Amino acid sequence: MTPTSSPQRAPTFDSRQFRDALAQFATGVTIICARASETRFVGFTANSFNSVSLDPPLVLWSLARTSASLATFEHAERYAVNVLSTGQIDLARRFSRPHADRFAHIAYRLGYADAPLLDGCVAWFECRHHARLTAGDHMLFVGEVVTCERASGQGLVFQHGRFGAQAPLAE
Repeated sequence: MTPTSSPQRAPTFDSRQFRDALAQFATGVTIICARASETRFVGFTANSFNSVSLDPPLVLWSLARTSASLATFEHAERYAVNVLSTGQIDLARRFSRPHADRFAHIAYRLGYADAPLLDGCVAWFECRHHARLTAGDHMLFVGEVVTCERASGQGLVFQHGRFGAQAPLAE
């Protein structure tokens, strides 16, 4: 005799439960930047950054479809991903909130992407546009890494709504 399966309703949860569950996953903290015009840059704090492929070298990040910066990133052929260090919490906060000019008095240089590479970061990825996909209330961006650098230091992490640092566990 074969057991019969009855259709089951999918479990339900609300957006708060979803956010709380996601908060269990520690992520790195980045600032993603692009040139908006001859005299202006855009940038925002993102913890949605991830690697996709080694060959070719691809990375992924997302941006809310309601973001004022979305149009700039949709039209940008190149952009930079700055991986923040534990000493850059104020910078992470600055780029996560409205600010007249997020880049004022911030030390950076320009590279291949013609976008800010922020001083003091632990890594930088300069990308050219590879793919874009609408997914729910966000736009997913896949970038092909053209250049990357690494510096000494410890990367900033975000978990449970707080900034922190990763610490190795005793084995």
